[in-house]
Amino acid sequence: DDGLKQSWGGHTVFCNPPYSDLKSWVKKASEESKKQNTIIVMLIPARTDTKAFHEYIYQKPNVEIRFIKGRLKFGNSKNSAPFPSMVVVFK
Repeated sequence: DDGLKQSWGGHTVFCNPPYSDLKSWVKKASEESKKQNTIIVMLIPARTDTKAFHEYIYQKPNVEIRFIKGRLKFGNSKNSAPFPSMVVVFK
């Protein structure tokens, strides 16, 4: 199923979107979070210099940003992610 084409309304959603199309996913989260009883939690790169960050996340009244200390490392990987990450909560 294509998450961008589904309704997220009325649910709590965790989303770790493909980093190649972050703007579409962040925009979707912003729009869907305005629906009643909807909370969206996203794990995304902390790219605070992007247009999407400023349009849909930064200083929005229904959005919380949690910056993750250090760099994420998944599973038994020897290397950490090459970028900082953040958890963004749309409510």
